[in-house]
Amino acid sequence: EDNDLNREIALELLKMAGITVDCARDGREAVDKFLSCRERYDLILMDVQMPVMDGYQATDAIRKSEHPRARTIPIVAMTHEDVMRAYSAGMNGHIAKPIDQKVLYQVISETMAGQR
Repeated sequence: EDNDLNREIALELLKMAGITVDCARDGREAVDKFLSCRERYDLILMDVQMPVMDGYQATDAIRKSEHPRARTIPIVAMTHEDVMRAYSAGMNGHIAKPIDQKVLYQVISETMAGQR
């Protein structure tokens, strides 16, 4: 998430649920963080509209990488854009903005349950 206020809100909601969070300010940084870690991340919440590399490009870069979890790491779009475009880009879920706390927790729970 590149918007400071949106990032702070999302961080607080996730921390309230006991979720450990790492942030990236743009798509390139998100890709670099994922690629540099083998098993650190369980799920990626991907803002679609980011500078440097947007969420669709970042998802594509992750999915095409040689990282052992490239094809299986759940990636959830965070956007007010087209839901089908997120799925077509290789994402596993969608959370509309502005973020609804109940929906955020539900999508994360359902996405993680599908990975077990």
